[in-house]
Amino acid sequence: MADIKYYDVILKPVVTEKSMNGQADKKYTFLVNPEANKSQIAEAVEKMFDGAKVKKVNTLNIQGKRKRRGMVVGKTAKQKKAIVTLTEDSKDIEIFTGL
Repeated sequence: MADIKYYDVILKPVVTEKSMNGQADKKYTFLVNPEANKSQIAEAVEKMFDGAKVKKVNTLNIQGKRKRRGMVVGKTAKQKKAIVTLTEDSKDIEIFTGL
């Protein structure tokens, strides 16, 4: 496994209706590097966002979908999603406020 730095772990936030409903419980959803593990994800969130303390990390592996274009069949890239739960006394993550 390659050495992954904390700024390479989190790729982008997931902005959907279901993920926005989780913010009331301090749950935030991110697309992460498929090779990152839970401890690396927790470390990256705490370093990238000031005042955030991670309580729990849940991960989901999303397999690539089969796509066709004419007779050619291929697959999209696989992805990994992380649902990060923050502690009660931690600050909210700024990028999700105002959405």
